[in-house]
Amino acid sequence: DFENFEVIVVDDGSTEPVEPVVSRFGFRYLRIDGPSGPARARNFGVDHAGGRYVAFVDADVCAQRDAIRRMAETLDSDPELDAVVGSYDDAPDAPGFVSQYKNLFHHFVHQQSGGPVTTFWSGCGAVRRELFVALSGFDEELYRSPSIEDIELGTRMSAAGRRIILDGRIRGKHLKRWTLGSLVRTDVFGRGIPWTRLMWRSGAAADSLNLSFTHRASVVLAYLALLGALASAVWPAVAVAVAVAMTMVTLLNADLYAFFARRNGVWFAARAMPLHWLYLWYCGVSAALGSLAYLIFDRGGDRIRRTPALVTHGRGRGHQL
Repeated sequence: DFENFEVIVVDDGSTEPVEPVVSRFGFRYLRIDGPSGPARARNFGVDHAGGRYVAFVDADVCAQRDAIRRMAETLDSDPELDAVVGSYDDAPDAPGFVSQYKNLFHHFVHQQSGGPVTTFWSGCGAVRRELFVALSGFDEELYRSPSIEDIELGTRMSAAGRRIILDGRIRGKHLKRWTLGSLVRTDVFGRGIPWTRLMWRSGAAADSLNLSFTHRASVVLAYLALLGALASAVWPAVAVAVAVAMTMVTLLNADLYAFFARRNGVWFAARAMPLHWLYLWYCGVSAALGSLAYLIFDRGGDRIRRTPALVTHGRGRGHQL
């Protein structure tokens, strides 16, 4: 429901016949030799974009009809705002249990994190083009495969004093199909470890999204429960502490479990709880491995990537994507 926009599809070395589909809709098709990762592909697209704002939508996300209008209106209404990100919707496309769990979990975290944030999200988000160019875009040298290139950009934006908000009304449907193996691999190696390294390098731990106090406390309590369960084989009295820790995790995450129950039923919520506990445990593993990687590979280097001097973005009325 928004008219003043252009669509650029960047083909990162795909073997599928993408161009005929893009041309059928009258959009612009660009191809690069790849695959070289979404950071380079997105930067290449921005180089050819003509709008004041640039919006990104992942290849496995379908933006709702009002998403682009809401992005443009939000940025245009506040000249001091530099970027806006949205949320996955609450009706994931993939029907499998793990896919429903993970995509609904993403939606819940997004919806609970509305307002100012310190990270950017390229799944469904927009930024002022002038600022994006001034920051040299996504770091395509560091992130040559899908990872946290958008989070890293948001970290640099925040370090430069720029404002980002999450608007839960801007939504996209996630089409991703998850298996238990792909979920753990992605969360640990694609996000958890590199995100931990980024936090150490930037010198700040973002208290937003899934890095909130509730999340951190849940991770600690989940490990206390696990260690207590092992210790209870020798000291049975420790079982009381295990029960307390499990109860506290349940109470801290009661809103999440209730959301699962409302959305997909009590049986779904009951099955989702063990997956969430697994998530808490491998978050702890990710933090430990990420910290170790930082000490081995990153310590002593630049805290964040060096960027050219930032320019002041335009303050005029009118918007374009």
